[in-house]
Amino acid sequence: MRPLRSIFFLSLLLISRAILAQTSPDELYTDLFRAIQLEPVFEDSKTFPDCVPKASAQVINQAYASQKDQPDFQLSNFVDKYFELPANPASGFQTDTSNTIEEHIEELWPILTREPQDETRGSLINLPNPYVVPGGRFREIYYWDSYFTMLGLAIDQRADLIENMVNNFAYLIDEVGFTPNGNRAYYTSRSQPPFFSLMVQLLGDIQGDSILAYYLPQLQKEYDFWMDGAHDLTETDSAYRRVVLLDDVVLNRYWDDRPVPRPEAYKEDMKVAASVPDLPAELVYRNIRAACESGWDFSSRWFRDAENLNTIRTTELIPVDLNSLMYHLEITLSEA
Repeated sequence: MRPLRSIFFLSLLLISRAILAQTSPDELYTDLFRAIQLEPVFEDSKTFPDCVPKASAQVINQAYASQKDQPDFQLSNFVDKYFELPANPASGFQTDTSNTIEEHIEELWPILTREPQDETRGSLINLPNPYVVPGGRFREIYYWDSYFTMLGLAIDQRADLIENMVNNFAYLIDEVGFTPNGNRAYYTSRSQPPFFSLMVQLLGDIQGDSILAYYLPQLQKEYDFWMDGAHDLTETDSAYRRVVLLDDVVLNRYWDDRPVPRPEAYKEDMKVAASVPDLPAELVYRNIRAACESGWDFSSRWFRDAENLNTIRTTELIPVDLNSLMYHLEITLSEA
């Protein structure tokens, strides 16, 4: 296992400070954000959260407050003036239908690989090493998706890219305190299924088991995130964040710390919450977001009525797959 090169140390420090300074766009722009998402200016709710501002949030918010009530004000023109649309680097890619599926996948690796950036104005959390994105509207890394991406990279003998991605997740755990859903500021209230131990194990199969000790601090930190509050559970207070006390055993569930509409699905979440007026909207938002932490967004496994999203109850369920992953993490910690 080779350590991170010294040339990254300064950039790591700068990126760390940038992460701490980044705020979800719905918190940055508040009234403006709500107006853009509900008008809506963009068909896809994820477009605006991924836009890059051309000025500071203070300048933009002040301009909006002073202009929004003017007779000739047009919100779409305002957005064009103050924001850059998110880039789509792979938009020109054309599939060669004469290729085998293996050749097609191998051809896609460079198309879907993103290099480290120094852009800190938007919601993207910069990472120190190259990484693979799903593509299309998903312009950032996703946690559990990346493990299955790594399985493909292993078949194509891309150990270098696997190592880079494992180091990116270790970096996120160190700086954010856990691995967020994706490297966007609006994803930092939740994680995804904890596959980091399997990623480390996969890299260990290539480079040797000694790397388990190298990643021990991050493995422990991820475990501590998922087990937060476990020692304070009682029969009367049997659930807290991602831990639940059930018959004297502590198990895990999915959760999200922000019970508000998701920035990337703002109008859609508000519509769902409005369809169940007998429930607090915060409860609906929490369960929708918890399902996103699960990665199964949205599966009928989370619904009381399999046909209706508005019966979602993710936080009431203890998923066997999540607890299996936590067991693997515990075994990996023991081995490390």
